[in-house]
Amino acid sequence: MARFEEDPQQEQEAERYERPIPSREYILDFLREHTNAPVSEEYVADGLELEDEEQRTALNRRLRAMERDGQLIRTRRNLYGLPERMDLVRGKVTAHPDGFGFLVPEEKDQKDLFLSPREMRQVMHGDKVVARLVGFDKRGRPEGAIVRIVERGQHKIVGRLDEEDGINFVVPDEKRLNQNILVPPGEEGGAQPGEIVTLEIIHHPTQKKQPTGRVIEIVGEHLTPEVEVEIVMRKHGIPHAWPDEVLAAAEKVPQSVAPEDIGDREDLRALPLVTIDGADARDFDDAVFAERAGDGYRLIVAIADVSSYVTPNSHLDKEGYHRGNSTYFPQRVVPMLPEALSNGICSLNPGVDRLTLACEMHVTSDGQVDQYRFFEAVMHSHARLTYHQVAAMMEDGDESVREEYSHLLGQLEVLYELYRTLHAARVERGAIEFEGLETQIVFGENNQIEMIVPYERRDAHRLIEECMLAANESAARLFAEKEEPALFRVHEPPAEEKLENLRDFLKTIGLDLGAEDPPSPKSFGQVLNQARERRDAHLIETVMLRTMKQAQYRPDNHGHFGLAYDHYTHFTSPIRRYPDLVVHRRIKDIVAGRRVKEAKKEAFKANLAEIGEHTSVTERRSELAERETVDWLKCQYMQDHLGEEYDAVIAGVTGFGVFAELTGVYVEGLVHITNLEDDYYHFDPVHHLLRGERTGRIYQLGDPLRVKVTRVDVDDLKIDLGLVKSPAEMGAHRDEEGEPSAADE
Repeated sequence: MARFEEDPQQEQEAERYERPIPSREYILDFLREHTNAPVSEEYVADGLELEDEEQRTALNRRLRAMERDGQLIRTRRNLYGLPERMDLVRGKVTAHPDGFGFLVPEEKDQKDLFLSPREMRQVMHGDKVVARLVGFDKRGRPEGAIVRIVERGQHKIVGRLDEEDGINFVVPDEKRLNQNILVPPGEEGGAQPGEIVTLEIIHHPTQKKQPTGRVIEIVGEHLTPEVEVEIVMRKHGIPHAWPDEVLAAAEKVPQSVAPEDIGDREDLRALPLVTIDGADARDFDDAVFAERAGDGYRLIVAIADVSSYVTPNSHLDKEGYHRGNSTYFPQRVVPMLPEALSNGICSLNPGVDRLTLACEMHVTSDGQVDQYRFFEAVMHSHARLTYHQVAAMMEDGDESVREEYSHLLGQLEVLYELYRTLHAARVERGAIEFEGLETQIVFGENNQIEMIVPYERRDAHRLIEECMLAANESAARLFAEKEEPALFRVHEPPAEEKLENLRDFLKTIGLDLGAEDPPSPKSFGQVLNQARERRDAHLIETVMLRTMKQAQYRPDNHGHFGLAYDHYTHFTSPIRRYPDLVVHRRIKDIVAGRRVKEAKKEAFKANLAEIGEHTSVTERRSELAERETVDWLKCQYMQDHLGEEYDAVIAGVTGFGVFAELTGVYVEGLVHITNLEDDYYHFDPVHHLLRGERTGRIYQLGDPLRVKVTRVDVDDLKIDLGLVKSPAEMGAHRDEEGEPSAADE
């Protein structure tokens, strides 16, 4: 029926096993093509023409492993079948704080299955399971029953130890983990009720029993900003402790560049390369230099050569992959690599020699990179500059700072010229530029939050951004032109359904995306430009931003929609992003003439796909952890402002109320729909508003309000606001259709 020799993964299997057997993929394909019902192990072995006893034993182990992973289902008669043919769905459990949950299928074309509270008793948020469609609930949602638990998603949990009637248990900090975990006598680890602990699960839940666990760490007693960071790291599974073997490897890394390390690298030490970063930065990935060249510019972006110190499959490499990226909390960084590298030999500190991988580009007068090359080099940073210092020199004309760095003024002025040229080309290209407001938490004495202020982005920030974009795009072009497998930073166009919703919304406010179908990035940019001076600009930008997909790391180059690039990757931050380190290794291979053999390209791309998927997940994990920490700090800050009134702007509209951002405070809270007491209000998702049934009054994104802080729940990260003045009372003008009047534009 089928021949093992036809398995496209045969070469890989032969490399891994002395007596290779068919790959999982080939076994699944065989079952799909040659069976109409569950079959025996003997049938599979005969069908794949495996006659060797050793191979049949290995097949048995592989089938059992595929069963454990949910790829196959073994019936009570010991027959193997495909889950999709048995009306079974394989996926991950997403729990809701109210006790129910959903199974999110691995196959994207399948619908989520609703899991009742009864089904959720035996699982926890993040578990991988196989479930059967059993019907539809009262709301018409497909409902599932769990058939098999494939993999547990929770092994360590952070929460508060509590005690009731002599029984100890931990209440998880993660609200989606809505089962308390029992702590048997003697497993408290010295912790006392009320303390925040890390718990290792001993027994996972079943239909009849609660989960149990043992305390393995006391995190803290009182919720301080430092303890909150510790909680969030553990809650989101962010690796924060260095294994002994990683620290030992880091200690062996030299802290200076020896002459023999330089070899035949190009010597850039005389070139006035400089780093430009934030004032609190400690790891410097990139240095820049620019000069006029003919009718354009010569730009050099030199990036720390981390790959010279972190070799594939080493302890440092495995830990870097495990972490995926650095995570940035207020007042604390969890680095991807130990400080001996991230702040030491791999950081382009001023006044010392450093190894780099450099990109030299020629930029034309109209902002196009028409030539580029990559090469290994050694450099010597001539200054560690901050964004503030560069802005003071170039934008504010601060004579004292200009005098201090007079020896660099010439090259900084050329960099500014180049920045404006590159940015003009970016606008012409149609890259989308959202102007979302970033905030910064300012701490005072005793580590208390003093204020929350907007983070000012000036041209000095944009200068470095444009240089990095040019280098990243050049790296991606190298891979595309050489037709070599690599890791790209992919940002796909919005989904058709979201585009239709956006078009409907824009029509209601007198805007449209133009005739292009699908619309180009330039179409989005034109709408944003038209909206800049409108009163509802914040509303328009928010809706358009929510239309976008998230960027991912993938081996298939599909371009970057938001930046309007056909080719794009991440090259400039190998200290803090593992994909950049992978990109460096690929560039070095190409520069050295090392090509991936044609026969191995698919396997190579499969490995890159795995790296891309993992690092995309770690990136989202860090973003969630960082956001949650900031939200906690904002809640803590607002506890001291209970009862105070603020002007606010509606930043979100839902069926249960409106989220309002406090003006000048940069904190959001909820005005629940029950606080809108003058009418029954109904949610209009197309127009992003609430409309009164009787009065026709409207609460819409961007509307002004006057509110009072009525409640702050630090545990649930919720701030409740009471309505003091409605949009109408605050002077929001509308026409008869309820839209903003021309006077507001």
